[in-house]
Amino acid sequence: MSIGVKTRSAAGLVRRRVLAGGERFWRHGDFEALSASAVATALSRLAREGELQRVSKGVYFRPRMTVLGPSMPATSGAVAISLVRPVHLAGLSAANVLGLSTQNPARREYATTANDPPTALAGSRVRTGRPAARASLGPEDGALLELLRDRAATSDLSPQQTISRLQNLLEDRRRFSRLAAAAAEEPPRVRAMLGALGELTDADPRDIGKLRNSLNPLSRFDFGVLGHLPNARAWQAK
Repeated sequence: MSIGVKTRSAAGLVRRRVLAGGERFWRHGDFEALSASAVATALSRLAREGELQRVSKGVYFRPRMTVLGPSMPATSGAVAISLVRPVHLAGLSAANVLGLSTQNPARREYATTANDPPTALAGSRVRTGRPAARASLGPEDGALLELLRDRAATSDLSPQQTISRLQNLLEDRRRFSRLAAAAAEEPPRVRAMLGALGELTDADPRDIGKLRNSLNPLSRFDFGVLGHLPNARAWQAK
């Protein structure tokens, strides 16, 4: 295969992944199997066409359309994407971005797969050592896992409103499948809560089955606010 054909093939793959990936950041490193120069050219071309916004050198943002026009990359997201290891919002910061709280903590809260807090986040609260399976998740998906880790304790909404909001966020089967796969390395309570929520949405039964089969049937979990789920006991809530 000639170099020109390989370049066109790589450009086509980059385009398909970006257009199918929804609202998120993209870096050259997201396409490790492809030529770095071909990826750089493809991302640059997508930016010229208006499909991507260039945030910084080698970092691009794919917006979504809102009633006010294209969405803009949050400052916290731009910081996170510039780091070597994946970083997602946590605590109140996660609840805020997910629409479960109007509070903005004085110090932003993050979670990372790194073992030590990144120097780029000095002054922020950082939870370290999160599972490597989160590496492929976008900002909102990572925030969802953090919220489940906290048993939705940072939600300002009533238990029923919290459950309703989470159902809305999880009704996309593709999102649920991504989270179910990543949850394999999360604490069992996260898998149990995610499975219970999945049963109330249009989640793929195969994903729900994998989550249920991953749990020790003798264990019981503290669901916190999500103990109000109608099927919480069926998913081993205390």
